[in-house]
Amino acid sequence: MPTIRLRLTGSRDAFDTMLSAIEGVEQVDRVEEIDDLMNEMRDDSSSSEMSDDLAGSTSYVAEVQAPRGSMELVRRLAEATARNMEAALEFLGPEDDEMFGRDEDDDDE
Repeated sequence: MPTIRLRLTGSRDAFDTMLSAIEGVEQVDRVEEIDDLMNEMRDDSSSSEMSDDLAGSTSYVAEVQAPRGSMELVRRLAEATARNMEAALEFLGPEDDEMFGRDEDDDDE
């Protein structure tokens, strides 16, 4: 079953709202929060200590397993929720076409 990872940068409430929306998709098999290694990789030099680029925001990562046919709905729900909650959303992993089942073979059917 295809798996995608999503990184949301924003509030905990925004992340929880996004997870709830995705869990509401009938065919989604699994939605799980996983550790975001990028938070641990942030440079701790004095210049980054003064940076407020992430002030009030934290990054959260979720892993979603669903049939290929449901991935487009998962993507749309995640994007709409992030936009409504004023959060940034990033898809991690394979290219969009590969991740959401849009490949050249589909055009021939």
